[in-house]
Amino acid sequence: ADEPAADEPAADEPARPALYLAEFETPNAIVHAAERVRDAGYTKWDCHTPYALHGLDEAMGLAPTKIGVISFVFGLTGVLTAFLLMYFTNGMDDSVLGFAGYRAIVGGKPPGAFPSMVPIMFELGILMCGLSTLFGLFALAKLPRHHHPVFSSERFARATDDRYFISIEAGDEHFDLEDTRALLESTDPSFIELVEEDAA
Repeated sequence: ADEPAADEPAADEPARPALYLAEFETPNAIVHAAERVRDAGYTKWDCHTPYALHGLDEAMGLAPTKIGVISFVFGLTGVLTAFLLMYFTNGMDDSVLGFAGYRAIVGGKPPGAFPSMVPIMFELGILMCGLSTLFGLFALAKLPRHHHPVFSSERFARATDDRYFISIEAGDEHFDLEDTRALLESTDPSFIELVEEDAA
């Protein structure tokens, strides 16, 4: 009989663990559980709630978001780009770098007048700020991601309704089937599930 190729997985190869999923019934329960997981040193884990919970970021030990810095830097870049572009094309004369721009009088303002630049500086600043915020959020949240093993759990659908979940991924360096389950059990969840994914 023909044998399968060496690089092909066996048909009965078991699924490998993807994550542990613990379910909680109250906001206070998941906040206290998050503190326990944080103190245990896990890094690849997350909390899933139907709405934003006050104090959950601190309980998870999350650092302040960097999106504000990203938005400010790119917004300021847009403002400066607009100013330099308009000054270079409308405000400079042939005494600077040997370049003469299109020195037009706009609205009675002399070439290179700052008030005439404000609308474009504002518009380009807003454009750059908005785009950097959007794509910065995508990058920080590692999006788009079309599938995550957590969605294999039927119970996880209640994360958008009336339940609170903590997921600890198998890729975490502290993940252990027995120790991680024991940690989650010590937080008194209403349900614990080992979510598996098919072997590649």
